[in-house]
Amino acid sequence: MTNSTLSNRWHQLTAPLLPDEAARAAAYEQLSAAYSASDRHYHTLHHVRALLDVAERHASTLQDSTVVQLAIWFHDAVYSARRSDNEERSAALALKFLEQTTLPAARRQRVAYLIERTKDHTQPLSAPDADLAFFLDADLQILGAPEADYWQYARQIRQEYRLIPDLLYRPGRRKVLEKMLAAPTLYRTPEFRQRLEDTARRNLRLELADL
Repeated sequence: MTNSTLSNRWHQLTAPLLPDEAARAAAYEQLSAAYSASDRHYHTLHHVRALLDVAERHASTLQDSTVVQLAIWFHDAVYSARRSDNEERSAALALKFLEQTTLPAARRQRVAYLIERTKDHTQPLSAPDADLAFFLDADLQILGAPEADYWQYARQIRQEYRLIPDLLYRPGRRKVLEKMLAAPTLYRTPEFRQRLEDTARRNLRLELADL
């Protein structure tokens, strides 16, 4: 899928919310530039596209497909390996754009909430939340990819942290992997769990052993 097709999908999603085509185009260019930055290797437009594809396949089961898709577009819009507030800043960027739209305030806040919840995928849900569970699972689907694809992802993450020396990166990455493996389940929805859980845990253990 080309970036122009991604542009079409962005406009199809946002046109009902914001008639101003120039404002929509400016927002798309901002997002495209962010995800295409030279320090991006995994958190790119390819990642956005993968999430949009799975959201599209599950659209009929989502309670608010528009909100989920907006969260997908913005969830990694701000991404720096040296910062710990990427999710909050991405959520703020989403809210700044959504202020221009007709999306009700509660749904705007819902977009921000979904984005902020990607800060730690191991945190339990405070209440049943099907759309959040789906969104978090979709964001982690790479963990259950075939081994070769998983290792490509792991290398891409290391490239995004290339300014961090191994002496610091390896212990930090081990901590992340160990925390995920310690979670009762990686995936919160039955479909993702059945399809990807075992493979994801195997991939995580292999990378941990390699570290």
